[in-house]
Amino acid sequence: MAEKVYKTMKSVGISNLVLGIGIMIAGISIGVMVLVNGARLLSRKSDLLF
Repeated sequence: MAEKVYKTMKSVGISNLVLGIGIMIAGISIGVMVLVNGARLLSRKSDLLF
């Protein structure tokens, strides 16, 4: 019985770790895309002003 609980906790822990790493990678990539797009807007600021 204790081995079943241990194996379940182990698999849940591993899946949480993988999910956390995936969320961190997604957050970093979205942040980089936002910075790049902001830099593009700032570089073309004179074209965008009315």
